[in-house]
Amino acid sequence: MAKSSGASGTVIIKKYANRRLYNTETSSYITLEHLAVMTREGRDFKVIDAKSEEDITHNVLTQIIMEEENRGQTMLPVSFLRQLISLYGDSMQSMVPQYLEASMESFRRNQLQFRTAMEGAFTGGPFAGGPFAEMAKRNLEMFEVAAKAFKASTEKEAADSSTTPSQPQTHHAGADEVADLKSQLASLQSKIDKLG
Repeated sequence: MAKSSGASGTVIIKKYANRRLYNTETSSYITLEHLAVMTREGRDFKVIDAKSEEDITHNVLTQIIMEEENRGQTMLPVSFLRQLISLYGDSMQSMVPQYLEASMESFRRNQLQFRTAMEGAFTGGPFAGGPFAEMAKRNLEMFEVAAKAFKASTEKEAADSSTTPSQPQTHHAGADEVADLKSQLASLQSKIDKLG
C-alpha cells in the first residue's frame, strides 16, 4: 500500500486510467476542484500516474488552470498567452520558468503586504489610532470650527442686511471671528507638526 504523503509532508494523489484522482491521505476519490482548493490553502501535493508512477503534477495543474479559465475566471490575457507560446523553442525558453516563478513570488509578497496594511488600517493600524487618527480628529475639529464661524458670519450678515438695509455693513464681528479662527488653525497646525 502506498504511503499517504512523501517525506516532506507532500500529499500523494494517484491518477487512474479512468481519469479519477485518488487522495492517498484521505483514502478518497477527489476532483480537480479539490486540488484547486488544496492549492489555494497552500497544501503541497504530487500527482502520479497510478500505472507508470510518473509525476504528472505539471499536467494536472495546467488542466486546473484551463478549467478555471473556461469557467470565466480568466486571468491570462490573450497577449500573454501568445507571448508565452512564442517563447517555446526560443533560446530564452530555459529562463522563462525561473522568471515567471520569481515574478509570481514577488506578486504574492506584495499582495500579502497590501492585505496586511489594509487590515491594519481598519483594526488598530496607523489610521485607527496614533498620529494619523489624531491628525484626522484635529482636521475634523478645524473643519467644524470653520463651518461654525462661516455660519455665524453669514447669519450675522443676513440679520444686518434685513434690519438696516440703508446703512453700510460693518464686519467687525466677522473680522474678530476670522482672527480667532486663524489663531485656532495656527495652534492646530503646530500640534500637527509636532505629531509629524
